[in-house]
Amino acid sequence: MDSKHITYLYILIVVQFVLIGYLWLKPSGGKVDLDTAHSQSAEVRESQPAHVPRVRIFDLPDAPEFAGEKVPMDDPEVYERYEREVYVNAYWESNTLLMMKRAGKFFPFIEQTLKENGIPEDFKYVALIESGLMNVTSPAGAKGFWQFMKGTAGDFGLEVSRDVDERYHFEKSTLAACKYLRASFGKFGNWTSVAASYNMGIAGITRRKNQQLSPDYYDLYLNEETSRYLFRALALKEIFENPGKYGFELQQDDLYALPSLREVEISESISNLAEWAQDHNSNYKEVKIYNPWLINRQLNVRKGMNYIIKLPV
Repeated sequence: MDSKHITYLYILIVVQFVLIGYLWLKPSGGKVDLDTAHSQSAEVRESQPAHVPRVRIFDLPDAPEFAGEKVPMDDPEVYERYEREVYVNAYWESNTLLMMKRAGKFFPFIEQTLKENGIPEDFKYVALIESGLMNVTSPAGAKGFWQFMKGTAGDFGLEVSRDVDERYHFEKSTLAACKYLRASFGKFGNWTSVAASYNMGIAGITRRKNQQLSPDYYDLYLNEETSRYLFRALALKEIFENPGKYGFELQQDDLYALPSLREVEISESISNLAEWAQDHNSNYKEVKIYNPWLINRQLNVRKGMNYIIKLPV
């Protein structure tokens, strides 16, 4: 290697060291000032909204009531049962949200009917836990919003026949439920026991009270379903009355509503409900949706009987 090449090599080496030094000492883009970086990160964190946990602990009411009767929350076992149902329903968001929306359709009539029959308004939550305000059928065969068994339905004035099942008749079954609740209150004299009896029956609750020598629902050792029953109603009452607290933000126009309906009185048999609907400027679907108590494709009307079929205006 000649002297000229050696000179070029030295120059290249010097240039490399100069570049390395420049990059190391450059204020921006070079060595990081850790104190400044930490300060900037803290400022960013403080400017961001506080983190809201997806699942959080709720502050439960100190003295919840059902129909004006206090729940003994100082009993740890009672507190735990109540808390369980609050969390189950608060975090089963889709189900609770849809029940809130359906309540817009049906609670006004239920509330008015309960009031007219001297039943506390809190019993609307019994319909809610029985059926979710839908015409469902239980594994045991109970049907409708208020979940009447066939025999009990007849006892309280509901028709169950080949063509008609008034357990699916919202208004009539609500009136029948009021009759049951009044009869139960006449037996027990307190609404908490009345609510429990709607699940277990008047005879069932009476038998448990006599066997266990305790008149108080909260002191009874009961099966899983009845043990949870009243607490489900209490939990939904708490959530429905304080929806924002539990993360539900619904406006009035978010709720479902019944359309305006006209009434057609029927005193003669209908051989084909689909044809009858067309003759009345409607269709079979509307007949079945707004009159789910019509369980067949025809309606036989006995002499001296009449029915009211509702159709959209």
